[in-house]
Amino acid sequence: MRDKLNEALKEAMRAKDMPRVSTLRLVLAALKDRDIAARTDGPDGGVGPAEIVAVLQKMIKQRRDSIEAFEKGARTDLADKERAEIAVIECFLPQQMSTEATAAAVAAAIQETGATSMKDMGAVIALLRQRHGGVMDFAKASPLVKAALR
Repeated sequence: MRDKLNEALKEAMRAKDMPRVSTLRLVLAALKDRDIAARTDGPDGGVGPAEIVAVLQKMIKQRRDSIEAFEKGARTDLADKERAEIAVIECFLPQQMSTEATAAAVAAAIQETGATSMKDMGAVIALLRQRHGGVMDFAKASPLVKAALR
């Protein structure tokens, strides 16, 4: 995935697509920061694909939070810039699960863990993260788990 990001950066530079270049540089810088942080754990040559997906998802979440703040402050120009960055970042994420597939996975995880109340939500989310970490949107899954455990 890292190679794909580097190639996309080169293509964007050739095409002089500066918003895309800027976003890809931000992504690669975040990955480099994560690589440096991972060095304390041992010399493994950087983070793996699952960690890259986690970094990308975190960046998207940060941008969504920024969009909300910019819209409250009537700064639609900055909100639009954040939306454009999200579109670039999402190109590199694996295909996300559909709402129906997410609901089915939530139901299966609740059944498998034997969850019956909100106290069991952590176990359900942990199982979902283990099985569907890179392809499930947990901002959508969490309310489904809460609704099912009430």
